[in-house]
Amino acid sequence: MWVTQNLTNAIIINVVLAVFNMLPLPPLDGGRIAVGLLPNILAKPLARLEPYGMMILVTLLLFVPMLGAQMGVDLNPMSHLITRPSEIIVSSILRLTGNG
Repeated sequence: MWVTQNLTNAIIINVVLAVFNMLPLPPLDGGRIAVGLLPNILAKPLARLEPYGMMILVTLLLFVPMLGAQMGVDLNPMSHLITRPSEIIVSSILRLTGNG
């Protein structure tokens, strides 16, 4: 039981990190993929955001949710962007392996 739970937790952690990494922000891999797939007219402005990408991530991860908490509103865009896709992927993996 302990091994199964730890393997499940490892799957969840890896899937959440993979989904986070695929967000289309330039410092992440998803941003680089988006720049490669978009036409030049859209890719160039996105690529120019790369020096500011870490500030954008910190703002989205820390400051926007704190501001929302002060206002009494759920302003956590990262949880909305990551939670549902991660749940779908994890449940699919668990179903495919006969554990879900």
